[in-house]
Amino acid sequence: MDNFNETGLNPEILKAIAEIGFEKPTPVQEKTIPWLLETNTDLVALAQTGTGKTAAFGLPILHKINVKDNTPQALVLCPTRELAMQITKDISNFSKYISGFSVVPVYGGAPITGQMKDLKKGAHMVVGTPGRILDLIKRKVLRLNKIGWLVLDEADEMLNMGFKDDIDTILAETPSERQTLLFSATMPGEIERISKQYMNNPGKIEIGKRNAGAENVSHEYFIVHAKDRYETLKRLADVNPDIYGIVFCRTRQETKEVADKLMQDGYNADALHGDLSQAQRDYVMNRFRLKHLQILVATDVAARGLDVNDLTHVINYDLPDDLEVYVHRSGRTGRAGKSGISCSIIHMREVGKMRELERITRKNFELKKVPGGREICEKQLFKLVDKVEKIQFDDNQIDSYLPVIFKKLEWLSREDLIKHFVSVEFNRFLEYYKNAPDLNVREKDTQGRGKGVQSKDRRFDKKHFSRFHINVGSKHGIKATGIIGIVNDHNPKLKIEIGKIELMRNFTFFEADKKYEQEILQSFKNANYGDVAINVSVSKSEGPKFSTEGFAERPKRSEKYGNRPRKTEGFGDKPKKKKNFYKERN
Repeated sequence: MDNFNETGLNPEILKAIAEIGFEKPTPVQEKTIPWLLETNTDLVALAQTGTGKTAAFGLPILHKINVKDNTPQALVLCPTRELAMQITKDISNFSKYISGFSVVPVYGGAPITGQMKDLKKGAHMVVGTPGRILDLIKRKVLRLNKIGWLVLDEADEMLNMGFKDDIDTILAETPSERQTLLFSATMPGEIERISKQYMNNPGKIEIGKRNAGAENVSHEYFIVHAKDRYETLKRLADVNPDIYGIVFCRTRQETKEVADKLMQDGYNADALHGDLSQAQRDYVMNRFRLKHLQILVATDVAARGLDVNDLTHVINYDLPDDLEVYVHRSGRTGRAGKSGISCSIIHMREVGKMRELERITRKNFELKKVPGGREICEKQLFKLVDKVEKIQFDDNQIDSYLPVIFKKLEWLSREDLIKHFVSVEFNRFLEYYKNAPDLNVREKDTQGRGKGVQSKDRRFDKKHFSRFHINVGSKHGIKATGIIGIVNDHNPKLKIEIGKIELMRNFTFFEADKKYEQEILQSFKNANYGDVAINVSVSKSEGPKFSTEGFAERPKRSEKYGNRPRKTEGFGDKPKKKKNFYKERN
């Protein structure tokens, strides 16, 4: 399919997308649009962020929708307010010349009364987040009995954010004869379950290799001591004067801290995280879209729905706990045919994760050296010279000042004049990076990386961690990122290093900085996770050597076999009378 005219879409739609600048369909559009135009079969489409999924499902639905019936016929579920707004904007642009068509966005963080009024006026398509959609259903304002198309956009992320029960309830409210379209970047078990339970023999379209990173994104990583991560981030920003990127942090607290430091150090940066009001979020995101910000420091959830095509860099200040999230992050650069760079700042214990990421993404990750002072100063100098060379000026405004300027500077030679001029902006870099230390971890410290490297940084030494037990696990809907969030939310004034997390079905083990042991224990008194009263204690054991998630807890030995003596041969004193334990057990 060379162009959209070959799709058979309505002339009104073709006119609108031609004005937008759409010419040739993207791979996901090329496969999805004919499918939806020609069949009523359910579809699972696996495609990365930024591949044109909204047009892939939006254009054929607009083609087939009945404008004369002013009730919701299409429902689009997405994980965040920002993504709902972006989809609504795109659908509005696509339907510009379809007379009478209406699309209504509904989401949390905005007054529900206004959204209720919009729905009562009539809507052909509703785009929203699961929580607000469910609220409107319960209020009997949104009725789904005529839904012909149900779209789950970024389904994997909605499940990661804990919308599983909401999605199940919403799906159960829709007609069984609807056409369900599920779009996702990954195919975790819960999506498999949804496809089997709520979809009727769905077809599958997979664009590119599953979990594979974009072809035009290069992947780099830098190995430093944990204490040098912020300094490394600054050097990456300084060595790329035209950087326009997102820095991903693991927690809201760290996001705020990193952004505050960057702004205090003179960088054009700001933060995006869950503690901001909606007005603040909109302000920051708008500044970033308009390139009034060079660096946005964000958490994964906060950055959802931020649709920007020109990012030069994605920087992982922290690697995500779920490594598949890395694919989402890196996919935010290298869009629209442009190249991009995904950088990861890691410490020595994380080298094994890089090997795993290479396997997941099927990409080679290049170990790079943290830029030194001389390299950074050269880049900044030439950037300044280029800026001076290309600056635009008005002769009529400048000429009247030149005699005074010439007289003031006539004592300087040509070479000295250039030196003075360049030094006005350049001296701060020369001063800051004079005698700058090498931040790279020595090669001998990284030997054996990928095989359980042990860091020489004291903070990551096993003996400087305490191991805690917390009584919430996977059955409560929590993930590793949630454990980190709980610890940080209950200790907002402390910067607690979190180590290994072992997520079980009914409980979780996590490691944290030993010096905060008592503060952690105290902070969880009278705390709750949902309906569960949190109980945190220090664990004395090393824990299992493998994951037991999904297995039922074993009954106590005394419950199953009675108080029989254990077989202790080889462990201290032998029992006076040996018993064939396995024979008795059978």
